[in-house]
Amino acid sequence: MSPQQLPAVAALGGGHGLAASLTALRRVTDRLTAIVTVADDGGSSGRLRDEFDCLPPGDLRMALAALCSDDQVGRTWADLLQARFTGEGPLSGHAIGNLLIAGLWQQLGDPVAALDMVGDLLRTRGRVLPMSSVPLEIEADVIGLDPLDPDELCTLTGQATVAKSRATVQSIRIVPERPPARPEVIAAIRGADSVVLGPGSWFTSVIPHLLVPELADAIVTTKAQRILVLNISSAAETDGFSASRHIELLAEHAPALRLDAVIADERFASTDPHLESFVASLGGRLVRADLAARDGTATHDVNRLAAAFSEIIGH
Repeated sequence: MSPQQLPAVAALGGGHGLAASLTALRRVTDRLTAIVTVADDGGSSGRLRDEFDCLPPGDLRMALAALCSDDQVGRTWADLLQARFTGEGPLSGHAIGNLLIAGLWQQLGDPVAALDMVGDLLRTRGRVLPMSSVPLEIEADVIGLDPLDPDELCTLTGQATVAKSRATVQSIRIVPERPPARPEVIAAIRGADSVVLGPGSWFTSVIPHLLVPELADAIVTTKAQRILVLNISSAAETDGFSASRHIELLAEHAPALRLDAVIADERFASTDPHLESFVASLGGRLVRADLAARDGTATHDVNRLAAAFSEIIGH
């Protein structure tokens, strides 16, 4: 089958979750567009964002590395992008790829053109796009922040703060409230055969895509099949949440959202008798499979995830 006959897939998310999804999807198709959240404000990305008033490059860098060519040159470039400066100087902790991307943004003045240039350098199997033209800030309403008043509703600001908090997140919003979506992103979703959302940090990598109005409208109205990938388990931002609660959160933040398929790890799905009905309420079917990595971490085995994608997306 020629590459032109392979399905076009737009994958949305951020961080390690999106990287896993892309690594699996590239076993199914070469026609990939990664659409990456731009709310990161911690670590190297946060420092560059503050200093240069630019988009945070870290999640974009990880997506590029996940799509690099399989030959030695591609793998070498991917490793270089991910490597970090050591020591105690001003560059300490910065990922080399973050500096490369930020430098190209400054030089070219166009974030998409710069990412395309890095993609050409790595000979990526697909394209990487930021979901918005401007960096976003996440605000979360949480409970449990004050041990003396655990039911008090408080607000946390910033992706890194929300991600690290032990409080229970009730809902999130983005600032600015109506950021501009990249036109290339809308075109990719309109032209896709399948749109994949998740896995990843639910409140800071997955749900933000549904809060950019133009992007959310494209996801809701696309003729592509919409596929959601649940995390292997509840942890970090959604610690203690059931699988069906993850579905419910999407519906609360994007009431018009409908799904065609939800991919869930068999073990996680088996702990929730309500999951299938929650998925059906959004129009989808539940696809259960053994997806967990064998190293004991709460991550996906990309080969098993690729098999699940292949079953749904097909050729």
